[in-house]
Amino acid sequence: MATPNLDFSSDNAAGVAPEIMAALAAAASGRAGAYGADAWTEKLQRAFSDLFGRDVLVMPVVTGTAANCLALATATPSHGAMLCHRTSHVNEDECGAASVFAHGGKIVPVDGPLGKIDPSLLKAAIATMPRGVVHRSQAASVTLTQATECGTTYKLAEIAALASIAREASLCLHMDGARFGNAVASLRMKPSDITWKAGVDVLSFGATKGGAMGAEALVFFDPAQVRDAEFRRKQAGHLLSKMRYVSAQLLAYVADDLWLRLCGHANDMARRLAEGLGNLPGASLAYPVEANEIFVKLPLGVIARLKAAGARFYEWEWALAEGADSMLVRLVTAFDTRETDVEGFLAAARNH
Repeated sequence: MATPNLDFSSDNAAGVAPEIMAALAAAASGRAGAYGADAWTEKLQRAFSDLFGRDVLVMPVVTGTAANCLALATATPSHGAMLCHRTSHVNEDECGAASVFAHGGKIVPVDGPLGKIDPSLLKAAIATMPRGVVHRSQAASVTLTQATECGTTYKLAEIAALASIAREASLCLHMDGARFGNAVASLRMKPSDITWKAGVDVLSFGATKGGAMGAEALVFFDPAQVRDAEFRRKQAGHLLSKMRYVSAQLLAYVADDLWLRLCGHANDMARRLAEGLGNLPGASLAYPVEANEIFVKLPLGVIARLKAAGARFYEWEWALAEGADSMLVRLVTAFDTRETDVEGFLAAARNH
C-alpha cells in the first residue's frame, strides 16, 4: 500500500495532471507567434465556444485574482461598486485587488447562508446606492463564487434569481469559477446551463486548482461586455508573451472532459473524507460537502493527533473561545488525492 499523503491544506498544493504536463511538453518545441498569436490560443477560442454552446471570447491569464479583477474592472468604473459575498475571495483573499484594478471601485460585501449571496440582501444593498446620487458609489457589478468558499454550490434557480436582480438594476453578473469544474461535476449540468443561459455575463474559468500548472481564463459570453478588457489585461501584466503554454493547458484540461473527471474525483474523495470525519465522536460538519472542500469542527485532541502524524490542513478560527474543546478546520481534496490518503488521514484522526 502506498504511503498516505496527509496534506489536505489546499488543491493549490497538488501537482499537475499528466495529461496537462504532456500538453505543455508538446507545446514546448518549435516557434509560435507571441502574445496570443499562436495556434493553441486560436484553437482555444473554438474549444471554449464549443464547450459553452455559443461564441465566446477567451482571455487566458495565470492567476484567479487577475481573472476576477480584470472581469470586474471591465464592468465597474472608478465610482462604481462591486457586490460580492462576505466570504468571497474578492472580499477576503485578494488584498483589495479588485478596487485597484477598477481604479477605486468599491467592494461591497453581502451576506447569505452557506457562502451564497442572499437575494433579498443583494436587493437591499443595491438600494443603498440610488442611481444618479453623486454622494454614493454606483452599483455596477455582482460577483458570485461557484463553488463557494464554504464548499457549497449555487443551484440553477439560485443563479437565475441573482441574475434577475442584477439585470433589473443593469449590473454585470460575474462568476468566480476558481473551482468551476468541481461545481459542474457536482451539479451534473452543462456549463452553459449554469452560466450564460442563467444570466451570467462573464466567467473566471479556473484550471489551476483542478490540475493545471497555472492556467485561468476570462470567458466573456457577450462581445459587447468585453469593452477595454484586453487593454486592462496588458496593463496588468497578464498579456503573456508565450501565451501558448497557458492555452495548451486549458485545451488539455477541457479535452475529452478531462476537467470533469479530475474534479469529479476530487469531489468523490471529499465526500469519502467527510463521511469518515462525520463519524468521529465530537466532530460535526459546518456545511454540506458539495464540491472538494470540507469544513468540520474537530475536537482539539483529534487535531493534535493529526498534527503529530504530519497532517496538514487549515485551522479556520483565528482565536478560540475560552474553554472551547473543538475548532473549525478546512480540508481540501484534489485530482490526485488517493483513497489511501483519505484512509490514512482518518486512521490518524482515530489514532489507529
